[in-house]
Amino acid sequence: METLNLPRFDYKIKHSGANIMIFDALRRKYVLLTPEEWVRQHFVHFLIGTHRYPKSLISIERGTTYNKLQKRTDMCVYDQSGKPYLLVECKAAHVPITQEVVKQVSVYNQVLQARYVVITNGMDHYCWEVDFETRQFTPQQGIPAFGAEV
Repeated sequence: METLNLPRFDYKIKHSGANIMIFDALRRKYVLLTPEEWVRQHFVHFLIGTHRYPKSLISIERGTTYNKLQKRTDMCVYDQSGKPYLLVECKAAHVPITQEVVKQVSVYNQVLQARYVVITNGMDHYCWEVDFETRQFTPQQGIPAFGAEV
């Protein structure tokens, strides 16, 4: 897997037949190592290690329904009251962040209504604060740290 624009972390890899698996500390199991999963695992460890997000408030690939369609969010961080705080959409490093990707995560967030939306491909990271009353997305300089705002 390629080097990403995220901090390195100690990961566990194993082989299962022809597949390569990576240990997901949140789901507490090995999952198939795809280019998108490589980005997701790096970003999870970035949130936990750099921004001090508690593991217990991070959900991976949780289902949600939009217009009667089942969708899965890559990652959602909840605040201490259980409300979605940060929605993260991960793409493989070779996948560009396009308007279509922004639209995809915006659709998911219409249901979840997280305060922040992040899109990353492991190389580029974009974050917006969402105001649902005005329907405005305000670009952020970085990823919000876990703290007093939550």
